[in-house]
Amino acid sequence: MDSLVSTEWLANEMGASDLRIVDATWVMAGQGDPAADHERAHIPGAVFLDLEDVRDTAAPLPMMLPPAEKFASRMQSLGLGDGSRIVIYDNSPYRTAARAWFMFRTFGAHDVAILDGGFAKWQAEGREVASGREAPRHRHFTAWADRKQVRALDDMKANLNSGAEQVVDARSASRFSGEEPEPRAEIAAGHIPGSVNVPIARLFEADGTYKSAEDIAGVFEAAGVDINKPIVTTCGSGVTAAVLAFALHLLGKDAALYDGSWTEWGADPSTPKEKSAA
Repeated sequence: MDSLVSTEWLANEMGASDLRIVDATWVMAGQGDPAADHERAHIPGAVFLDLEDVRDTAAPLPMMLPPAEKFASRMQSLGLGDGSRIVIYDNSPYRTAARAWFMFRTFGAHDVAILDGGFAKWQAEGREVASGREAPRHRHFTAWADRKQVRALDDMKANLNSGAEQVVDARSASRFSGEEPEPRAEIAAGHIPGSVNVPIARLFEADGTYKSAEDIAGVFEAAGVDINKPIVTTCGSGVTAAVLAFALHLLGKDAALYDGSWTEWGADPSTPKEKSAA
């Protein structure tokens, strides 16, 4: 299974015994109720993965990766287990299927794909939808984690001096430059010194599908990113940073992700902040 699959491919694979479909829609507080939307309409057989429910609730930051055991437990209850082929979709402006994809890979599931165009494209094509909640059979998901592609605050501070990894920020140009205040009042505006800006909207076609590999490479290169050198992605809270990581994965590049992202960096009085034109 490719990492990015089409709606046509998924429609043809529906009913395969090892296929699991996951709705990983997430939005900011006050922007809607993805769980209720899922109950009203979802791709047949899809289960709802609540990203709020699989975060590290012991962490002071909003969307940190959970312990492996917690992730495995949540996946088992959704019928997602070892040996499953998992296709993730969303209906979010933040393209949150990518965050779920990053989490699955971190916690040991590698036969995982994103549905190109998401639920919006599926619906626009008039494909079948279901309502209510699926009742999946519990499956074993091995608790395991490989955090080599995850960066913490100390890693990012050290990188300021070493420059070992290029830092690419997924937020909007106005938030990156500091012209627009952060949505969280306690967070300073601006960006990590030396980082560059690739807003996620630049990676998609008008219909919500990912651009071609050639065009994605061009987007990064236009921003001053050398895709052949190490990269760490960042954003507001670690969610849209995963979109950059997935886009780079489509180019055959494994990027790291700063899990605390600007919510952590911008709130820390000891970290340097930069404001400039994006």
